[in-house]
Order: sequence, then structure tokens, then C-alpha cells
Amino acid sequence: MASRKSVYLRLLKYVKPYLNRVFSALGCMVLASVFTVIPPWLLKNVVDDVLIEKNMVILNVLAIGLVFLFVGKAIASYGHQYLMNWVGQHVVMDLRLSLYQHMQKLSMRYIYGKRVGELMSRITNDVMILQTMVTSVVVDLVVQGVTFLGMLAFMIYINWKLTLLTFCVLPLAAMLLNRASSKLRVVGHDIQEQLAMLSATAQEALSAIRIVLSFATEEEEAHRFKKQNLLNFRALMKRTQLQAALSGIIEVVLIASLALILWVGGREVVRGKSTPGELIAFLSYLGFLVQPIRVYTKVISNMQHGLAACDRIFSLLDTPVEVLPPVDPIYHSSMKGGISFQNVWFSYEPGQWILKGITLEAFPGENIAIVGPTGVGKSTLMDFIPRFYDPQKGKISIDGHDVRTLDLKTLRKQIGIVPQDPVLMKGSIAFNISYGLDEIDMVAVQNAAEVAGIDGFIERLPEGYDTEIGERGVTLSGGQRQRIAIARAIIRNPRILIMDEATSSLDMAVERKIQEAMRKATEGRTSFIIAHRLSTIKDADRIMVINEGKVVEEGSHDELIRTDGLYNHLYRLQFGEHDEKPGS
Repeated sequence: MASRKSVYLRLLKYVKPYLNRVFSALGCMVLASVFTVIPPWLLKNVVDDVLIEKNMVILNVLAIGLVFLFVGKAIASYGHQYLMNWVGQHVVMDLRLSLYQHMQKLSMRYIYGKRVGELMSRITNDVMILQTMVTSVVVDLVVQGVTFLGMLAFMIYINWKLTLLTFCVLPLAAMLLNRASSKLRVVGHDIQEQLAMLSATAQEALSAIRIVLSFATEEEEAHRFKKQNLLNFRALMKRTQLQAALSGIIEVVLIASLALILWVGGREVVRGKSTPGELIAFLSYLGFLVQPIRVYTKVISNMQHGLAACDRIFSLLDTPVEVLPPVDPIYHSSMKGGISFQNVWFSYEPGQWILKGITLEAFPGENIAIVGPTGVGKSTLMDFIPRFYDPQKGKISIDGHDVRTLDLKTLRKQIGIVPQDPVLMKGSIAFNISYGLDEIDMVAVQNAAEVAGIDGFIERLPEGYDTEIGERGVTLSGGQRQRIAIARAIIRNPRILIMDEATSSLDMAVERKIQEAMRKATEGRTSFIIAHRLSTIKDADRIMVINEGKVVEEGSHDELIRTDGLYNHLYRLQFGEHDEKPGS
């Protein structure tokens, strides 16, 4: 856990742009506190000057003054509540934006290694708890702090001996608060962890609802959610126990103090050393003093909960960015598409190399297929081109430029990617095809859909290209989603095209149609096709066979069929021993 000082300093950076409003709010808080402190003093005058001396003028002044005091307090309270909530909400917006932008910069290795629901909990739940700390905790600290000091000053003025006696008891309350605060911060961490896990469990089950229903595991998922829900409940109840116990103990200590003061002060009034009004005013201040201390116990709990949220937020913000943008980027906006992999090594875990010294070169406009057994790093190899990852050793160059020196946005806008499991955004079909472009060009959208072989299906829909497809494209079949993903890649007119199992969910008739369209689309572009279905890559200029992290074979389809290597073996597994002869 980060130290309190470092957390406060980092929070101050987000509050700093709004300091003018913070100071205005602090002024309102002080005024509200002053208006709160004065009434018990008026009570002394009511007893001594009105009830005992029978002074009606003072009674009239005190009654009118009391109304004005509470009007002033209401105005000041409105001011500090509005201003501090305004600041708190802006701090929340800024923090959420910082978190979101930082997560966008993190490598896919980090994102894929986390549960999405847990990351979302950092942006939503943790930041909301922090907002409570920035607003209500600060307000309570200032208002109750100034009130406490004001009441203390009046108490000293009325009877310094009774005040001294009162504060002989307060160190005990302070010690209890200090011991409780450390425990509450630990509990706050646990609450946030359990809430994040609860969110992740629900998000996982709902996003995979088709799988859950298919395997009839509703009861198992409900049990998993119930178990996590119970852990969250227990963490919350532990905090409630601590808060309730602390509040009760503090109250007993303060009431015991009040009883002692009543006994000592009463003896002084009886002996004529003090007036009844002074004793009543002193006891009123002491009674009101319970409120700041009681609120402070709640503040301690909320502050520790907020600090726990801060730890989680800042730990995510402190996660190092692996793919760093170049300091002096090259804006290579007219790529030819020559790509070179030079002795590339990569591992997700230290020492466990996925790729081992890969060296290959693709010439501008060349169509290269990447094949090999599952899990040998084919997709990872392609992820280096748009810099989703950087290799630990070696380098990747485009047109002679190291990709690490190229402007990331310019680089990625010239690369079209069709993933194996395409993800579509909530919105219309036209929006999804033109995703990433400044505006929707319907002619370009229709042309891209035609190339992808999806135009006929779209035009038969009642709303055509304006049809809403739902979150992640759930209203479409797998093949339809893939064809929209192909259209989305084509419409960008990319210089480099990467197709990762792009036709794996398509039937043979549609696949042939798309292959013909893709031949036209890849003309003049450097294209990489990752494929398990080897019938889709027969016409590739070159086929690279990867196994155990290395390029083990290279050549055209006919050349590799003639050898008794891994490609020949994979082809026979799919099509049988005598399906095709070389050169046919």
C-alpha cells in the first residue's frame, strides 16, 4: 500500500485545477461552522439575562438573531455542498479519463491477463468511493473541525478548569480512533477487492450467457455468484461491525465525560462560583462536541475506505506501459508495405519463448500465408506489425523504418485487421463498417460490403445499412460478423492487410466468393493470412510454416506439397492422402 502522504499528494494534483472553488467552499464551511457554534452561547444569555434578570429586550434580540444565524448557516451549507460536489465530480471525471486512457495504452498481454469486470470496477466503484472522500470527508473534516475548535474556545472562556477536566478523557478517544483507522483501511481494501470480484463474476457469466445456457450451468454460475456475493457481504459487515463498535465506545467515553462535568459543574453552581447559564452553555457545548467526534469516527472509516480505493486506482495508473510511443515519431503516411522481421524473439512469461529468432521478409504487394499447429505464435507474430506488442529481441521494420520509431496512430490507420473472433460495436451496420473513419461514406461502405460478400444480406434487411446489430453483434451469425469485419478492414484502404482465420466461420460457397473478392482487395497490398483451413491459401505467393517458435518451411503451395514436411502432413490430415497432386 502507498503511504498516506504520497496518496494525498497525487490526489492534490487532480484537485489543483479547481482550487479556486475549493477555497470558496472552505470559506462557506468556516461560515457554517461559526453559525453552528454561536447558538449555545446565546443559551447562556437566555438563562442569565432573560430568565433570571427578566430582560425582554435581550429576549427579542436573541430570538431574531437566532433566526438570522440559521438562515446564514443554511446559505453557507448550500454553498459548500454545491461547490465541493462540483469539485468532487470533476475530479472523478478526470480520474476516470486518466484510467481509461492509461488502460488503452497498456499492452494486450496485461488486458488479457485481467478480468474485464475487475478493471471496470476500478473505473466505476473505486472512483465513486474516492469522490465520497473528496467531497463529504473534506466537508466533514473542515466543518466539524472548525466547529470543534470554536466550541473548545467558548468552553475555555466559560470555564477553563472544566475544559481541562474534559480533555483529560479525550486522549483515550484519540487512541481508539488511531487503532481503528488502520483496521478500517485493511477492511476497505478487502471490500474493494470483493466488489471487483463480484463485478467480474457477473460480467463473465453474462458475456458468456450462450455457453452457460448451452451447458446448462446456470446453477453452477448462480452458486459461484452467490459465493462471491457472500464474501462481499462479509467484508461489508466487518466494516459495519468496526464502525458500530467504534461509535458506541466513543459515545460511552464522551457521555461518561459529560456526567463527570455535570457533577463537578453542578457543585460549582451550588457554591456560587459559576452561574446557571454558564453551566448550561458549557454542557450544551459539551453535548454538541459529541457530534464532531462522532462524525469524525465516520470520517475515519470513509477516509480509510477512500484510501483503499486510491491504492487500487493508482496501482493501475502505475502499471507500466510496455508499448511506448516514440519520442520523435516518424509520420510514415504513404507506406509501400515492405515488412521485415529480423531475429524476433518473444515470450509472455520470462524464459518461456513463444517465438525464437523469426526472420522473414515480405515485399510490397506480396500475399503471404502463415500456417502451423495451434499455439505456435502465428497471431502473436502478426501483432508485432501494428505494435500490439514489442518483441524482447530483434526488430520489425516497415519500408526500412523500425516500427518503434513510427507514429502509432499513423501506423495503425494503414493496417487492416480481420480477427478470428471479430468484435462489433453496438450501433448500425454502416457505423461498424466505417468504424474509425471520420464520417460515414455510404458509397465506400457499400463497396466494402460488396467486396466482403455481405451486401446482399444487408440490403434484404428492413432497415438495410441502418440496422442496429446489438452489443458485440449478437443479432448476427458468426459468418456475418466476420464478413462485416472484412468490410471494416477493406474500407480503410490499408497498405497492409492481416487476416487471422478470417473465413473460418464461413461455408464453402461464401468462402469461395470472398476469396475471389479478396484477391481483388489485396492487389497492391502486403497481405498476411493466418489459416488452419489450407484450401484458403493455395494461391498465396508464399507460405510460411511455423512450428515450435521457428520458421521451419517456406515456399508456394505446390513446392511445400512436394516435400515430406509439416505442411504436407497438415494438408494430408485435412484432405486425405490422394486429394491433390502437386501442380494440379
